[in-house]
Amino acid sequence: MFPRSTNETFAQKLYQTFKNHKRFAKPKLSRSGFTICHYAGDVTYQTELFLDKNKDYVVPEHQALLSSSDSSFVSGLFPPLPQESSKTSKFSSIGSQFKQQLQALLETLNATEPHYIRCVKPNNLLKPGIFENSIVLQQLRCGGVMEAIRISCAGYPTRRTFDEFISRFKILEPSVVNGRWLVLLIFNSLHFYSCDEVNACRRLMDKVDLKGYQIGRTKVFLRAGQMAELDSHRSRVLGKSACKIQRRIRFYLDRKKFISLRMSAIQIQALCRGQDARHIYGHRRRTAAALIIQKDARTFFARKAYALLSSSAILIQAGMRGVAARNELWLRKKTKSAILIQSRCRGTLACCGYLRLKRAAIAAQCAWRAKLACKELRMLKSAAKETGALQEAKSKLEKEVEDLTWQLQLEKRMRADIEEVKNQETAKLASALEKMQVQFQETKDQLMKELETAKKLAGPATFIQDLPVIKDELVDKLSAENEKLKSLVSSLEKKIDETEKKYEETSKLSEDRLKQALEAETKIIQLKTTVQRLEEKLSDIEIEDEILHRQALKNSPAGKMSGHLVQTMQPVENGDHEPQSAQPIKRFGIGSDSKLRRSNTETQRENVDALIRCITEDLGFIEGKPVAAFTVYKCLVHWKSFEAEKTSVFDRLIQTIGFAIEDESNNKHMAYWLSNISTLLFLLQQTIKATGSTPGKPPQPTSFFGRMARNFRSASSANVSIGGLSGVCQVEAKYPALLFKQQLTAYVEKIYGIIRDNLKKELSSLLSLCIQAPRTLGGNSLKSSGSSLANHWQNIIESLNRHLNILKDNFVPLIFVQKTFMQIFSYINIQLFNSLLLHRECCTFSNGEYVKAGLGELELWCVNAREYAGSSRNELKHVQQAVGFLVIHQKLRITYEDLTTDLCPILSTQQLYKICNLYWDDDYNTRSVSPDVISSMKTLMKEDSGHADSNSFLLDDNSSIPFSVDDISRSLQHADFTRVKPPAELLLTPGFEFLQG
Repeated sequence: MFPRSTNETFAQKLYQTFKNHKRFAKPKLSRSGFTICHYAGDVTYQTELFLDKNKDYVVPEHQALLSSSDSSFVSGLFPPLPQESSKTSKFSSIGSQFKQQLQALLETLNATEPHYIRCVKPNNLLKPGIFENSIVLQQLRCGGVMEAIRISCAGYPTRRTFDEFISRFKILEPSVVNGRWLVLLIFNSLHFYSCDEVNACRRLMDKVDLKGYQIGRTKVFLRAGQMAELDSHRSRVLGKSACKIQRRIRFYLDRKKFISLRMSAIQIQALCRGQDARHIYGHRRRTAAALIIQKDARTFFARKAYALLSSSAILIQAGMRGVAARNELWLRKKTKSAILIQSRCRGTLACCGYLRLKRAAIAAQCAWRAKLACKELRMLKSAAKETGALQEAKSKLEKEVEDLTWQLQLEKRMRADIEEVKNQETAKLASALEKMQVQFQETKDQLMKELETAKKLAGPATFIQDLPVIKDELVDKLSAENEKLKSLVSSLEKKIDETEKKYEETSKLSEDRLKQALEAETKIIQLKTTVQRLEEKLSDIEIEDEILHRQALKNSPAGKMSGHLVQTMQPVENGDHEPQSAQPIKRFGIGSDSKLRRSNTETQRENVDALIRCITEDLGFIEGKPVAAFTVYKCLVHWKSFEAEKTSVFDRLIQTIGFAIEDESNNKHMAYWLSNISTLLFLLQQTIKATGSTPGKPPQPTSFFGRMARNFRSASSANVSIGGLSGVCQVEAKYPALLFKQQLTAYVEKIYGIIRDNLKKELSSLLSLCIQAPRTLGGNSLKSSGSSLANHWQNIIESLNRHLNILKDNFVPLIFVQKTFMQIFSYINIQLFNSLLLHRECCTFSNGEYVKAGLGELELWCVNAREYAGSSRNELKHVQQAVGFLVIHQKLRITYEDLTTDLCPILSTQQLYKICNLYWDDDYNTRSVSPDVISSMKTLMKEDSGHADSNSFLLDDNSSIPFSVDDISRSLQHADFTRVKPPAELLLTPGFEFLQG
């Protein structure tokens, strides 16, 4: 390049040098441009800035300095030049570097076999569905595609490998292949095909009689139109083979039709022959039947004539024999009546003697029993007086307890007032002391200032003279102030001591009164127990009086028949009737009855104590049925506690259950008692029926036989099978039994709530770890620490399995297990869903994947425990739909209808708006839904702002009891208690022999 050359001189130099070249041309209007004719078209270049680019020299020292920089970016911009180029040229420019790079690119292209992928733009607007033919054709021309097509058409446009050619056209000559396929030979890293394939291709070409083809090393080269000719031959062969296949199929179908016609003809012939044979056989059978009928008719007439003759003979013989027998009977009746008259006379004489003796004995017994009844009446009157006194004492004690409680409240208020006064006085004294100290300090400072001013004003002699006078005045003032302060302090100390003494006295009084109140409560309890015992004794005595009165009425001669009828129809407690043979025992054993009734109450208490001692222990289960509940039920049925107006058995049982479930943290103990109490409640529900539960009863029959029929019907209808136990009767429950049933229901609900809340407490800590994971860790750290975070979900699964095993080991009814896990899964859903709405760190793409994995674990657990989980997985719908929205990639394409109908149909508009605003992607930086969707949500929220329910977007936990007594009964209605046996301890104790049956 010349130093004084310009763009125009450079263009003139090019015109002179390449004016005769076929690829070079000069434009008509431009003086600094030149045109190069490419195969795709002419391209015009301008020589402006050509020389400036070649003059942009690069100093080697500068390039070496920048290439040795510590920054990788700077050293990469200035790579070191090769040594050859630095030797050949003393200086280098940008143009020379570009020339060297082009030369290196050409060398690499020549050394390799490049393959190009041509991308064609359909339009300049870069929009789909628009194709501009001129732009596409220009790109194909510039890319050399049209030139390559022209060249390929001029030679052999169709090229197929041996494998493709033979596999497509081997049908033209099947004998060419002979079952041999292509064999690949490897020699010196070069691949060749065997000679058999080449010969096969040639034989196929010769078969079709093609000319002008070429066979290469790996392919067959065909001229234009030869491929179509081969395809026509191939289609012709295929058509012939199709005709052969059709001919075979038609032959097969016709033959099958012929065989079916032949078989049907044979069947028709067989049916016709069978019909003829049946006609012949029927004719023969009718002829045989006619012969038999004729024979039977002749025998009938003959037998009838013989029977008439025999009956007439027998009648004559019977008349003769009857006359003789009647004569003998009349003689026997005479002798029997004479004997009966004699026996009756002797019986009347003996009965008169017996009745005289009996009247005398009854009169003696009545006198003696009247004497005993008078004594017992006196005892009862004294006991009634004692009960009245006890009731008065009880009322007095209750009043005293009320007074004590009122005094305690007053003392508490007095204490609080005294403490407030004490605190106020101490605060006042402290403030007074502070003020005095401040005043003392101020006076001291003033005195010091006055002394200093006096020193400055007066001389040394005058100061020495005035000093003792000033000191004496200060000492007097300070001593007076100190005495005042001491007196105040002493008065305050006295007041404090007095208040402390008063406080101690009041505390002692309150403690004494508390002790008195506790003692009064114990006394009241004891009085209640004694009153109950006295009431039981009174009821026993009243029953005895009624029995004595009835016996006296029965013994009177006027009431013999009525008493007899009353005794025969007097029902026993369970609804049956006593046999008539028990009447003499009742009449003569009344004295021993009273003693037995007195001892019955004591034995009843001992039996109840033994039962309660037994059920406080863990009796376990037999075939999944609780032994304790079964034992209690059998005892209550035998003791007829459901029909009693007053009994203490139910109170004792409720008290033991309350003591047993005091430890609420022990889930195994709670599950054991839940199983027992629910089973006992089911048995009670099936056994008892409340009084007045059957309205509209029919009128009671008044006749003797009507009452007997009613009793038999009631006895048969009351005996029902409950839990497989036969002989158990449904009874009308009294108030204590109904109250006991209500208390058992309350305990079932309480224990269920305790087990559910314990599981919630255990899961709350694990759920908090799952919720806090996205806040403590980022999105990438969530993925890196996925195994450690999966342990949180695994701990939740282990906790669920542990509680499920506890419930299964204690055979808790299935309804409790299902309802428990439904409420637990609802709690998990609420906690996770509310965390998404409240914390922005949780509303991310990575956290959505993390929570989705955890929900998958929970769903798998529900599938494995399908029988016990029930429909628990349906409780996770809110968090499932929210997480499903978080993990979707293209949220901008989602419309509001897609959100509310497909993705999140359960979520409200407020909840969707909250999630869409809080969402952020910590992995791919994707955006949330479009602004149009958010604006539509805002408008809907404004419209719904008047509703009270629409303002709350968080979910609330439901802690209600999701079952009833009828649900428990339905879940246990197929339970079988026939194989349940009571504990051996009770079987050995006297009074529980009925449990062995």
